[in-house]
Amino acid sequence: MAIQRVVATDAALELIAQLRQEHGNLLFHQSGGCCDGSAPMCFLANEFMLGDVDVLLGEIGGVPFYMSKSQFEYWKHTQLIIDVVPGNGGMFSLDGATGLRFLTRSRLFSDDEILELK
Repeated sequence: MAIQRVVATDAALELIAQLRQEHGNLLFHQSGGCCDGSAPMCFLANEFMLGDVDVLLGEIGGVPFYMSKSQFEYWKHTQLIIDVVPGNGGMFSLDGATGLRFLTRSRLFSDDEILELK
């Protein structure tokens, strides 16, 4: 199985499915800390402007997951694990009104995994 840069827990996948059913096409962008802190933000796909500074890490629940190139430089040795916890999500993120919020956990890749990623 190929190494994935971003994965999601079952709870996160359930919330993603709910949001997709309710809103349609989505995308995630890992916030760099402005306004809502460093959190995975879920947006309508057509309402978030991606640019040359964004890196696609993969997909979770059929939804693309991005972060900025500069932030990727700090996180490139880690696998992002997107989870859900009780609470209010970021005010710009679609999870904000659900009573749950997405949360990024992480783990360091092993040396072998890093070699496979290259």
